[in-house]
Amino acid sequence: MSSHPSPTTTPNGALRAAPLHSGAPRKQRTPIRPARILLHTFLVVTSLAWLAPLLWALLAAMRPYAETSTKGYVSWPDKLTFDNFTGAFQQSDMLHYFANTLLIAVPAVLLTLLLSSMVAFYVSRFDFRVNLFLLLVFTAGNLLPQQVIITPLYRLYLLIDLPGITMSGKLYDSALGLVLIHVAFQAGFCAFVLSNYMRSLPHELTEAALVDGASVWRLYWQIVLPLCKPAMAALATLLSIWIYNDFFWAIVLISTGENMPITSALNNLSGQYFTDPNLVAAGALLTAIPTLIVYFALQRQFVSGLTLGANKG
Repeated sequence: MSSHPSPTTTPNGALRAAPLHSGAPRKQRTPIRPARILLHTFLVVTSLAWLAPLLWALLAAMRPYAETSTKGYVSWPDKLTFDNFTGAFQQSDMLHYFANTLLIAVPAVLLTLLLSSMVAFYVSRFDFRVNLFLLLVFTAGNLLPQQVIITPLYRLYLLIDLPGITMSGKLYDSALGLVLIHVAFQAGFCAFVLSNYMRSLPHELTEAALVDGASVWRLYWQIVLPLCKPAMAALATLLSIWIYNDFFWAIVLISTGENMPITSALNNLSGQYFTDPNLVAAGALLTAIPTLIVYFALQRQFVSGLTLGANKG
């Protein structure tokens, strides 16, 4: 017996197909639970709470100082312009300090990832008695507050002479000094993360390569390291943001204004007797643009690196 609908005749003699019999039950909508409503409400409120300072700074940066000084910051704006952004960019010589920051951040990120991946490779792929102890030594460096070692570190930087290598002739007041301190403080965290990821890689890969006569360096550089790209990309994103936003070490270990990174150079927008908060807000927003570029450029790798191992039992 055929399941196709039989045609019927209309009053004018035309054939019309009979409607299909809707025997299958209709799909019912899932009822909205109160818990889901509360969850979405909480997420919306939290998002607005995080965005409120940024939106407030953007509004202040686009208003003239004369208007806010008269009407106050909690008022409806009469005029919105980009003059504060132009003034902040020109008055603070932002291009020069952006170059200083790149000179510090790029080598620091690359050196940190290279050295920490070597340590992680050693402690995760080879069985030695000092493996756990070595990893604990590297990780323990992150538990030490920066303020505790600032005095001996400051004196040490003043004692180390580097004639012909740095502009100041010492490790103090140089980009090299900031690169080294960032590498020292961030390598422990990266070694811990990479060692956990490398342990999840199949040991058969390295064992087969060793049987084929591969050296330890080739094992690290051509086999294990390419498999760690998601974790390396996630760490590169975090390191770029952390090192770029550093203010503490730049203030302590740099004394010459021309050698300071961009975060410290915002002090150029503050006068001795008067400070324009709208101008400072515009400068702060301009300095945040490179971190946003790095995040959006590595967003896919960053998210995949954060979710590594989420589905493993």
